[in-house]
Amino acid sequence: MSYVARKGPQVVSALGRWAYNLSGFNQYGLHRDDCLYEDDDVKEAIRRLPEKLKDERNYRITRALHLSMTKTILPKEQWTKYEEDCKYLEPYLEEVKRERDEMAKWEANK
Repeated sequence: MSYVARKGPQVVSALGRWAYNLSGFNQYGLHRDDCLYEDDDVKEAIRRLPEKLKDERNYRITRALHLSMTKTILPKEQWTKYEEDCKYLEPYLEEVKRERDEMAKWEANK
């Protein structure tokens, strides 16, 4: 099955851009999906990622940890931009949640 990640926000607004830049994760080169709390659904979605996306995610997180330990940030031209932030995990996470809901309904109907 082929997935297409949603590129950037659905609605571009000045307030959204301000909040995005204020959050700070973009200064380390992270994407929004890199910062999700890893509950069971997120862990399963990460497990289903293609190797290339998983490697890119691990690289961004490792780089961010290194930058945080050295108390530095990336040069501004390397920050993740609001419009370019890709929700690469969203399609996989939605699929995992749909499957979990379907299993719950199946168990309830037994």
